[in-house]
Amino acid sequence: LNTFSKVFLVSVGISDYPGSDNDLVLPDNDARAITWLYSKNSEVSYVQLLNENATLEKVKAAMGKVFPMAGADDMVVLFFSGHGYQGGFYVYDGYLGYKDVRNAMSKSKCKNKIVYADACFSGKIRNTGSNPNSALNSAKKANVMLFLSSRSNEYSLEYPNMKNGLFTSALQRG
Repeated sequence: LNTFSKVFLVSVGISDYPGSDNDLVLPDNDARAITWLYSKNSEVSYVQLLNENATLEKVKAAMGKVFPMAGADDMVVLFFSGHGYQGGFYVYDGYLGYKDVRNAMSKSKCKNKIVYADACFSGKIRNTGSNPNSALNSAKKANVMLFLSSRSNEYSLEYPNMKNGLFTSALQRG
């Protein structure tokens, strides 16, 4: 039984970065899969941003528009698949810092918030700032659950012969 009234999802997947040196194979498929999964199993309002449409401005605007729409019993979800760094995510044209994600999440009145990150170094979202426990404690207080594909010093993996990345495949099975 779904105890949430509605899900508010921002799903981001970037396989095709500017140029060709940093391209990935699966992240846009990952974002499509998660959007489809939530759409089939929940009443969902979503914005899906793929590849060149996943600019810093558009991702921030989507979070700023979608997350505040959630009521207390709803759920907000950010799914990101693409390159990461030890302070955030590489969107198509810049850097989306973890602080930006936390700020966007804080604008929602809902009690349940989830970040799924299929990106290298995504575990760093748990301990940013001068006090390693401050980000984790603020996430716990804000009811933000973090599902992360790697630790702060680890790379995430994809295999071109797969339909989705390892992390996203596990999420789908779950």
